[in-house]
Amino acid sequence: MALVENPSRSLIPSFLYASPSSSRGLAAEVSPAAAPSFPASAVEKRRSFVVPSPSEPGRKIEMHSPAYYAACTAGGILSCGLTHTAVTPLDLVKCNMQIDPLKYKSVTSGFGVLLKEQGVRGFFRGWAPTLLGYSAQGACKMGFYEFFKKYYSDIAGPEYASKYKTLIYLAGSASAEVIADVALCPFEAVKVRVQTQPGFARGLSDGFPKFVKSEGALGLYKGIVPLWGRQIPYTMMKFASFETIVELMYKHAIPRPKDECSKSLQLGVSFAGGYVAGVFCALVSHPADNLVSFLNNAKGATVGDAVQKLGLWGLFTRGLPLRIAMIGTLTGAQWGIYDAFKVFVGLPTTGGVAPAAAPAVLAKA
Repeated sequence: MALVENPSRSLIPSFLYASPSSSRGLAAEVSPAAAPSFPASAVEKRRSFVVPSPSEPGRKIEMHSPAYYAACTAGGILSCGLTHTAVTPLDLVKCNMQIDPLKYKSVTSGFGVLLKEQGVRGFFRGWAPTLLGYSAQGACKMGFYEFFKKYYSDIAGPEYASKYKTLIYLAGSASAEVIADVALCPFEAVKVRVQTQPGFARGLSDGFPKFVKSEGALGLYKGIVPLWGRQIPYTMMKFASFETIVELMYKHAIPRPKDECSKSLQLGVSFAGGYVAGVFCALVSHPADNLVSFLNNAKGATVGDAVQKLGLWGLFTRGLPLRIAMIGTLTGAQWGIYDAFKVFVGLPTTGGVAPAAAPAVLAKA
């Protein structure tokens, strides 16, 4: 593998992933005079941000390389696409409770109505747009989050990025979600219409052209602003709270450093941190979720129509308990799958104890 030509370029984001001791080691390598005292193989090993894969000993993925972002993107596809598809029955009941609360009065009665009217197969109506839409969203969300987190850390520099790391998480996740929702929005529009209007279409293959014929191509993005209103606060809470919770767990709840913990324990921390983060996500994004369901169900509907029909209390509470249960489990599973995939390809799990601010020698390098 080629050596890193400019080590100072890698020093800025390295504090997010490496310990202070490893950062000091990297600083020492800046001096060319120190290189002859090490074997060539040792120099290459120390000067490259690489993580060996446990399943493929000869394979290495360099941190923040194209291969690294590709791995994060693939992990996002798996974590978001599979989990959202798995909870399609819950999502179906939730959407119908939001649209027709008189008919779907509770979770239990909602499942009963669906079973009576549509049978068992009806529980997975809309699975195809769910799978494709949230796979595309997950790819952009996870891949671009890792990119923007490093990008904003580079701009801030190690001292300020360490001091204001939560702002880095918030800015990186918000930027990623703006892009991710552009990929999700057309599939979400078709999904809601298929799930809440029986007889509209069987699924994506016939629902997509029928939706475009009825609403026009721009109609697929009719709900983009409410979708941003739902997903951007959701994602900002998802990433910032997860990173913070995981950091606190390693700092206060686990008696040994993260790098000394087993992979199974690290993945357990990822799931637990993700579940708690998911509860917060549901609370901050639920009003916009009600708006998205209402607008995509009714042709020509506006935000004002939704507020008038649902009321402010209804916007914040209708379907909320079910969504808390669904999003908590969903987010925990997403982080578990995402980090499991990263471990599989030889990358570290997300989050951990925040390192100390960069030493002065690094700041001057």
